[in-house]
Amino acid sequence: MLQAILDHYAAGLEVVTVKLQDVDPPDQVSDAFKDVISAQQDKERLINESHGYANDVVPKARGEAAQLLNEAEGYREAKVREATGTAQRFIALQSEYAKAKDVTRRRLYLETMEDVLPRVNKILLDDVAGKQVVPYLPLDQVVAPRALEAPGDRLPARRR
Repeated sequence: MLQAILDHYAAGLEVVTVKLQDVDPPDQVSDAFKDVISAQQDKERLINESHGYANDVVPKARGEAAQLLNEAEGYREAKVREATGTAQRFIALQSEYAKAKDVTRRRLYLETMEDVLPRVNKILLDDVAGKQVVPYLPLDQVVAPRALEAPGDRLPARRR
């Protein structure tokens, strides 16, 4: 731009280099210059931190997403195989049932009872055995829960 001005005036000078030495802004604006430089450095620092954060978080999120997809596919495959096995077992059971209905019905009933009865907390007696057994009242279990109650929890006794 300086060369263009000199050429316009036909000064006959050629600008080879321009070198500014000891350029200090006036005291009134030096704080503003420092603020501008500090803001530019803060901007660069924040941009670098954000890139670093993105480079850290994005691959982790992609890895977690891939892991969840793999787990879901595995779960789906297990459920499909389980359902297929259950269906095949049912088809085999149905064909055996068609061959011998009474035997299969009895076997299914017994297998179900073998599975259910061990979890039952009761004893079943027929009429003959029931007449020979002395009734048992578990007083320690009946009295213990009342002893744990707070005095205000009890209902008042009815008057006769």
